[in-house]
Amino acid sequence: MKVAIIHYWFITRRGGEKVVETILSQFPDADIYTLFYDKEQYGDYLKNHTVYTSILNKPFLTKRYQKMFPLYPIGIKSLKLRKKYDLIISSESGPAKGIENPKNIPHICYIHSPMRYCWGFTNDYLKSVNSLLRPVLKFFFERLRKWDETTINNVDLYISNSYNVANRVKNFYNREAEVIYPPIQNSFFTQDTFSLLKKEIYLSFGAITPYKRIDLLVDAFNSNGKTLVVIGDGSEKESLEKKANSNIEFVGNLTWSKIESYFAITKALVFPGEEDFGMVPLEVMAYGIPVLAYKKGGALETVVENIGNMKESTGIFFEQQTVASLNKAINKFEKSENLFDKVWIKNHAGKFKEDVFIEKFNRLIGLYLKNR
Repeated sequence: MKVAIIHYWFITRRGGEKVVETILSQFPDADIYTLFYDKEQYGDYLKNHTVYTSILNKPFLTKRYQKMFPLYPIGIKSLKLRKKYDLIISSESGPAKGIENPKNIPHICYIHSPMRYCWGFTNDYLKSVNSLLRPVLKFFFERLRKWDETTINNVDLYISNSYNVANRVKNFYNREAEVIYPPIQNSFFTQDTFSLLKKEIYLSFGAITPYKRIDLLVDAFNSNGKTLVVIGDGSEKESLEKKANSNIEFVGNLTWSKIESYFAITKALVFPGEEDFGMVPLEVMAYGIPVLAYKKGGALETVVENIGNMKESTGIFFEQQTVASLNKAINKFEKSENLFDKVWIKNHAGKFKEDVFIEKFNRLIGLYLKNR
C-alpha cells in the first residue's frame, strides 16, 4: 500500500515519535507529512522516508514550535498530499488529523490525546503563564478548539493510546476509539537490567514542562533532602534548577546509554504528572525499576500497586499532587523497597512490548480495510 503518515512535528524524540517510528517499520515506503522537522536535532531516524514539511518549517518558527499553536491550522492546511495514497495514518495530539483529504482516502488516527490546551487542561496551561497574557492565550486556545472541532470527522477510525484517552475522545469528540497501548522498545527487555550497584537515587526523566509537575518534585525533594536526578529539558528547566537544593541535579538530555547508567543506581522513578498514557514508567519498568506515580490518568493502566503483596506490584501511588502526599509515598516505598520483585516488574512491562503493538495494530488495520 501507498501510505501517508501525518505527525505533528519531529523535533525531539519522545513517546509520540517512537510510536510513529514503530508504525513506519511496518510501512517502509511511507511518506511523512509534518508541521516542523529539525533533522539535526532529531537525528537519522527518518532517513529512509520522504518528509514533507509545512510552510511553518522555518528556523525561527521551528525553534519556537510549541508557541506557534495559533498558526497550526495554517501549517496543516499547507500540507497537501503529494501522491496518490491508499491509506492515511495520522499521529495526533495536535493538528495532524486536520490534513485535507479531498479524495476521501481511508484515514486512521492514532490519538495520543485531544489537544490538551484546548480540551480539559486549558486552565492548567493558563495558570502557568503571566496573568497579563492569560486573556490572549485563552482567546487563541478557544479559536484553536473551534478549528479542531471541524477536523473531528476527517477521521474514519480512531485508535487511542489508552482507555483514559478513549474516554476523552468520547467526551470531547463524541467518537468511539479502539485502544492499543504504545510500544515499548523490544531491546529494553534484552538488557542485563539487575545491577549489583547500590541504589542511590530517585529519578525523573522526560520533558520539563508545566503539566509534567517537575515543580512538585523539586518542592518535595527540597523538603526531604533525598537525592533526585532530573533528566530532560524544557521550558521550566532553568527556573526549577535555580529553585532546587544541592541534592537535586538537572542533567539535561542524555543518550540512552547514559540514561541506562542512571538506571543502574535508581531506587525508583518518580512520575508526578497526570499523563494521557505515559511511556516513561514502562520503559523504566522494563529494567525492573519500580515507579512512584500520581494516581490519575494513564498511570492507572500501567502501574500496579498490590498493597497486600508488594512482590506483585510495580510501584506505589500517591493520591494528591502535594508535597505531603508525595513524601508519604516515598516513605512508604522505602519501608517496602526490598519487597519489590524486579523480574515481576520486568514481565509486567513486557505486556506492552513493541511486538504486541505491531500485532494488534496490523490486525486492526487489516480488519478495518477489509470491512469498510
